[in-house]
Amino acid sequence: MSIVAELSALSTALDELTARVVNLADARGSDDEDPIRSDLQEVERHLTQAGRRVAKSLRSLDV
Repeated sequence: MSIVAELSALSTALDELTARVVNLADARGSDDEDPIRSDLQEVERHLTQAGRRVAKSLRSLDV
């Protein structure tokens, strides 16, 4: 499998995982003091950043 295909699959997986984490955080309610919700929001931020880096890598490979 090519690097582009691998990165594309990884990008999709990160998007899906991010959506799952967001759903879990949303299910915790709107209490910003909830430590689990806060942790899940932090995980979301990191996954989003990872997705952006993968997308940047894909763009750099686009010749």
